[in-house]
Amino acid sequence: MDDRRRFDLVSIGDSTIDTFIKIHDATVECDINHVDCKICLGYGDKIPVDSIAHGVAGNAANVAVGASKLGLISAIYTNLGDDEYGKSIKLALKNENVAGDYIKINKNRESNLSVVLTFQKERTIFVYHQDWDYSLPVLTNCSWVYLTSMAQSFVKSSIMAEIVSFVKKTGAKLAFGPGTYQLKHDIKKYPALLEASELLIANMCEAKTILGIDQIEIVDPADLLSRLLLLGPKTAVITDGAQGSYASDGNRNLKVAALPATLVEKTGAGDAYASGLISALSAGEAFQEAMVWGALNASSVIGKTGAQNGLLTKTELVELRKKHPKLIAVNF
Repeated sequence: MDDRRRFDLVSIGDSTIDTFIKIHDATVECDINHVDCKICLGYGDKIPVDSIAHGVAGNAANVAVGASKLGLISAIYTNLGDDEYGKSIKLALKNENVAGDYIKINKNRESNLSVVLTFQKERTIFVYHQDWDYSLPVLTNCSWVYLTSMAQSFVKSSIMAEIVSFVKKTGAKLAFGPGTYQLKHDIKKYPALLEASELLIANMCEAKTILGIDQIEIVDPADLLSRLLLLGPKTAVITDGAQGSYASDGNRNLKVAALPATLVEKTGAGDAYASGLISALSAGEAFQEAMVWGALNASSVIGKTGAQNGLLTKTELVELRKKHPKLIAVNF
């Protein structure tokens, strides 16, 4: 008999230490369509910094912590180096009640690091990704698997097929929030994984990337959702910042408005939404209400620096929900 713990959620992907740097001495230059924009700093200058902060992050870690705060028993499969950063990440996850059963410590390797440069409430991220050797550990049965950002070395592994095999064997529900390298490699190359996905979660830019649509093209969210569903997932979800979020299972199209909030820094908003959505579904809430949980969690995260500092506990989310009874999912 397997006496290991059963988890509500196992989050799969990379973790990192983020260094957040807020500056004011820069300019932004955009093309004529104001889409392709670049932040410009004085070459060779000493740039004054308004603030510096550090925190554990990474999409997988953010979702695991967010789900834990909302009452789920969560674990993470992530690769760490055997350095001080790796120790810090592991300890921080433990302190947030995220089980480290599947954390892999890689000897003589450095952990992932990122620098998040914030200017005029928008962030530019410098990412250092180790090329980890990915192999799905022997997982206990769980209710949800959340697959997200990994290094480009995932292409050389069989982890995508291993995840498909696991969810088919165990009946776990798969949520897929593709990361940068997965998008660059083209997730359409993994039809079995997409067809095994209960949820495909992407922001508006990512959805366009998946479908090969130019970023400046204005597309009806309903059309985007319909085209994402053709790839195989049971439900497609698109987050769109201040415009709110959209979802479809092919039978109904739903929209939830974004909760007005003071924007401090955007990092982690999508992960907060995903953890709120999955946590609500795990708690037996209807999908419409799950989208609201996602919106509430995301609105809290963007009000603080860091990907996890604004994540809500279950009690905090319930209290915030009471203050916004009119925030509901509507058909569109």
